Amino acid sequence: MRVSSGVPGFDDLVQGGLLTERLYVVSGPPGSGKTTFSTMFIMEGARSGENCLYVTMHETEEELVQDMAGFDFGFEKAVQSDAIRFLNLVTEQGKREITQFGSDGGLTNRLVGYIEANDVDRAVIDSTMLLQHFLSDASDEITGFLSALKQTDATIVLISEMTDPSAYSDEHYLAHGVIFFHNYLESGGMTRGIQVIKMRGTAIDCDIHSIEFTDRGLVVHPGEKIRD
Repeated sequence: MRVSSGVPGFDDLVQGGLLTERLYVVSGPPGSGKTTFSTMFIMEGARSGENCLYVTMHETEEELVQDMAGFDFGFEKAVQSDAIRFLNLVTEQGKREITQFGSDGGLTNRLVGYIEANDVDRAVIDSTMLLQHFLSDASDEITGFLSALKQTDATIVLISEMTDPSAYSDEHYLAHGVIFFHNYLESGGMTRGIQVIKMRGTAIDCDIHSIEFTDRGLVVHPGEKIRD
């Protein structure tokens, strides 16, 4: 079964949508569109009546609402109506919520327990960089963390700060899909693009496709390819 990403044009690149109950990594440099893509993904779930969870480790709910305020896809309204549940792991409230799912099980077991207990359909986890602060041995534990997420029934987008699409990391190897955002300066200004590097069970091309930010958020132009 496939579900829409909520990003106009992107589903055309992945045979009509994302396969459910899988783990996807969204990577790219700062300001390239990772957070906007992930927010539109979670918004699409909220519009469809799914149970949606946004796990943040640095940006507050208020900051994310403010960041998305310039787009006309109803994010603030969805947050106010509790259509999207937020779990901020650095706040006292977030720590109390997650601790209910095991006081000695570590982040992995607690988060998986939270997702399962709340029947989460879609989740965004922002981000891999800050996992280092929650895992005592990140190099070893992140493999178990990602493997455990893959066993849940949720469709999960994990935001990664990787900036080199050719430098595969643990999350890239373990994920079912890897989506990379590009932005670089040319003589005519900023060029932005999106590239599906990996997508199990889906026929893809690995070309970079043009994207732009509009009033309604991120838009992918599947017919427009760009070169780095």
